[in-house]
Amino acid sequence: MKLFSISSFLTTLLPFALFFSGEKPAAVTAISTNEFLNSIGVNSAISRRGESLDKTIEAIRYTGIRWIRSGYEGGATDQDYQTLHRATGVRFSYGLMSGGTNIDRLLAGGRMLAGAGALLAFEGNNEPNNWGVTYLGIKGGKNQSWLAVAKLQADLYKAVKTDPTLGQYPVWSISENGAQTDNVGLQYLQIPAGTNAPMPDGTRYADFATCHNYFSHPSHKGLYDNQTWNAADPGPLCKVDGLFGNYGKTWRGKFTGYTEGELVNLPKVTTETGVTTDNTFTEEKQGCLYLNLYLAQFKRRWSYTAIYLLRDRSDEAGNQTFGFYQKDYTPRKAAVYLHNFTTILTDKAISKKAPASLAYTLTNQPETVHDLLLQNSNGHFQLVIWGEKASGSDQVTLTLGKKAARVQVYDPTVGITPVANYKNVNQVTLSLSDHPVVVEL
Repeated sequence: MKLFSISSFLTTLLPFALFFSGEKPAAVTAISTNEFLNSIGVNSAISRRGESLDKTIEAIRYTGIRWIRSGYEGGATDQDYQTLHRATGVRFSYGLMSGGTNIDRLLAGGRMLAGAGALLAFEGNNEPNNWGVTYLGIKGGKNQSWLAVAKLQADLYKAVKTDPTLGQYPVWSISENGAQTDNVGLQYLQIPAGTNAPMPDGTRYADFATCHNYFSHPSHKGLYDNQTWNAADPGPLCKVDGLFGNYGKTWRGKFTGYTEGELVNLPKVTTETGVTTDNTFTEEKQGCLYLNLYLAQFKRRWSYTAIYLLRDRSDEAGNQTFGFYQKDYTPRKAAVYLHNFTTILTDKAISKKAPASLAYTLTNQPETVHDLLLQNSNGHFQLVIWGEKASGSDQVTLTLGKKAARVQVYDPTVGITPVANYKNVNQVTLSLSDHPVVVEL
């Protein structure tokens, strides 16, 4: 059941004079809508592990997802990658994945993707705390020394950057580097001087930090306010397995890395996050949280975010209800809501103009309400405002610096057409609960 009715969604409209609130609307520089849409990713085996290439194409087209996290281990054929890219335009991050160490094979696949215009980035080893590696005859990761993991990642970075075809592509770090048993410096993109790590000072591991900051985590269970906003927090206030615990002070060995200030601007990506459905995280909640997640991550400067998973696993035991789709490809509400959201924001053109500014303010904005100003290549501003309340709703007044000739309000949990249309207004009051609305003007 919805937490608000459409009739209460737009409760007040004041078309004359700015509401006196003591806050003067300030100019905010927009970000390209296309750039935000490019950040939306997912994990998928494409045509393996019970997944179907035709169904994957259909799902990517429907949801509007722009990139897929993948890798050579158990991955699809070269032809499948190319077919999927041609059919949808989707790009791929390409990684060593769990326990993988074959850098030559990784680069060969990367060259194939690059040649097709489908390569986004390379990714290091997946969760060596769980899977471990054997590299150059040395076992590492898990509860052993992580020196083998470090050497593998350093060699991967060097191999990519010295390759004449691939050197332009970014390298993402390993995931769960916070689990290092010994301080091999993997909490840095490049080891600074004076760390006394067994790897040399100046060793370069990656261009981007990588996290699996699942917003529901054993370290902080349950549904709570600002759930995805907190998971995206780059500092120590993050309640889950976030950036600080992997790159600020490692969660296992407490090895020091970047300062809180440095973490804010550190190039970073999320290659896994999501939640399984249950009595608390219903399909409705999952769908709303997935929309909030993409927004919170992007607002807090995560360049790319991949949700685990496109389709529920059919080759693993346990609760596998992470997916946008069930095992038989029945779409969950998460898929429907994301389809609506990306359709509302649709922007495939790359504007040659820098995004402009819009003067606005949100009055009575509680800590659970957040905003992201986008500008479409067609020139329209798309102000996304979302609530992150576990229950209930808040009234927030949007005041513009000047009257807008046209204002359209969309709710992706309702559909792809406006729930309200207005002309010559400078103020709208919204009721926000647990998902975004889009105010286009």
